[in-house]
Amino acid sequence: MLSVDEARERILSPLRPLPPEMVSLSEAWGRVAAAPLAARLANPPADVSAMDGYAVRAADTIPGDRLRLVGEAPAGHPFEGAMAAGETVRIFTGSVMPRGADCVLIQENATREDDAVLVGQPVAAGKHIRREGQDFAVGDEIVQAGRRLGARDVGVAAAGNHAWVAVHRRPRIALLATGDELALPGEPVPSGGITNSNTPMLAALIRASGAEPVMLPLVRDDLEAIAAAADGLRGVDMLVTLGGASVGDYDLVQAGLAKRGLEIDFWKIAMRPGKPLMHGRIGRGPEAVPMLGLPGNPVSALVCGLLFLLPAIARLSGEQLAEPERERAVLGAPLGENDHRADHLRASLARDAHGGFVVTPFPRQDSGMLRRLAASEALILRPPHAPAAQAGEPVDIIRLDRLGL
Repeated sequence: MLSVDEARERILSPLRPLPPEMVSLSEAWGRVAAAPLAARLANPPADVSAMDGYAVRAADTIPGDRLRLVGEAPAGHPFEGAMAAGETVRIFTGSVMPRGADCVLIQENATREDDAVLVGQPVAAGKHIRREGQDFAVGDEIVQAGRRLGARDVGVAAAGNHAWVAVHRRPRIALLATGDELALPGEPVPSGGITNSNTPMLAALIRASGAEPVMLPLVRDDLEAIAAAADGLRGVDMLVTLGGASVGDYDLVQAGLAKRGLEIDFWKIAMRPGKPLMHGRIGRGPEAVPMLGLPGNPVSALVCGLLFLLPAIARLSGEQLAEPERERAVLGAPLGENDHRADHLRASLARDAHGGFVVTPFPRQDSGMLRRLAASEALILRPPHAPAAQAGEPVDIIRLDRLGL
């Protein structure tokens, strides 16, 4: 059986970022920049006031002196003239500094007397001015290629005068659930059946990662039906199957998709939950579709989705994410020694007195317990053959809230 790291590398290594497309800035949030973004406009685009007050010359700010008020400069309406010695212009935060002024006398330190301003305190040259290009100059790189754009990135792109951004196309991930026992949520569940929770759960995971889920119809345990489902893959970037990835008499995904050219890379991982993970490609050449077969147990499906599907979507989206971010925490309960499989334990999180995390595994880790999964705040990562650990010892965790889950 492959290790988790080796399996992830084999899944990711053939994947390449999807082609770029142009989107409006209003649609850029959550997308991955396909090229660096250089500023078309400096920020600020001119020397501007950082405070409300009076534009003055530092040499004129002698306490008790009166300056002649010759105009005002609201934001967006610069003062057109040039200030002479002994003159001042009323100015506001964001207003362009008048020619001849070299600092701002803030209004708390000035007294207005009709058309004169009484200086209350001296001001140093350059005080309360934001210089042109103080944040960035024209031509500066303001967004890096490969960065997933958040609200802050959208803001800096707008400040750089960009209305359109080149981003990688969103990956389209097809979901195919198989099994005679499955019923759609909300529909009557026959004797021996169960609701299909995997498809909506994985679709939510895919949406949270910035990709588009393509939900194929449920397929029964029939080789020809499974093979026929592969005929609907045109235009998708990856197929994710749910269930049927093991070796039981009714685990038919591998044999069914083989009728449409599936070539298997591997199908067993030394991990828990999620041992029967399948990976391969359907077809050959540029039209080949990567395939990831997740286990049918819901907890196993989601854990495998976090460890393998999310990095695959990131790679297709133009990011270089290799695995979900790990953090350190201390155990809130003891753990026994681990066997030959990497373990991923569902757990709760709490803060200790010093602000660090205490992670406590749930006593039952059954891979069908969705309610327990929904209550989990983290996964405890235990390598193969890890020795027994006592409460208070450090462990690696993946925080589920950090993944938008």
